[in-house]
Amino acid sequence: MNIESVTLDVDDPAAAKRFYVKAFDLESQIRVRASEAPTSGFRGYTLSLTVSQPSTVDSLIGSALDEGATTLKPVSKSFWGYGGVVRAPDGAIWKVATSAKKDTGPATRRIDQLVLLLGVEDVAASKRFYVDQGLVVGKSFGRMYVEFAAEASAVKLALYRRRALAKDAGVAPDGTGSHRLTIDGSGSFTDPDGFAWQPATALTS
Repeated sequence: MNIESVTLDVDDPAAAKRFYVKAFDLESQIRVRASEAPTSGFRGYTLSLTVSQPSTVDSLIGSALDEGATTLKPVSKSFWGYGGVVRAPDGAIWKVATSAKKDTGPATRRIDQLVLLLGVEDVAASKRFYVDQGLVVGKSFGRMYVEFAAEASAVKLALYRRRALAKDAGVAPDGTGSHRLTIDGSGSFTDPDGFAWQPATALTS
């Protein structure tokens, strides 16, 4: 089962689409649609851009801020590498990170992987649910984190404990209302934490 894209519910689709193209050079992987679905606090997910070196992180975070994003975690070095977290104008949380601590080549804006991290209450139960749907586990760290194989997917899916994901994003874990996110993949279903999937083949530009 593959993920072709994710659809974000936004107040202003034209502005959101413009943001993702100018900030992150994303077009096909991120779709937007108008919605006034109520939501408050943490929406239960983050989107991550994995890149090869710090200069790419700086470029993408810088362009996101220039286009109206707000900082949740300033770009910095850590034990794991280098990265930062921003909130897009539509409310979605984005992390841009690399495992490298030094540049190894000319600066680029190349994105190696787009990852959708779902914050779930019970990682083991959600893992079983997704395995039953046909996903293949790539990495698994007990009841903390699961990453699914994504060789043919435009978007990689991972599961993280909700409170841990919120902490990683720099926000409080509490939230109510709509996730304002739909996963565009190979099936139509809703997972144990309320994240909805729809067939990618049914989408139009």
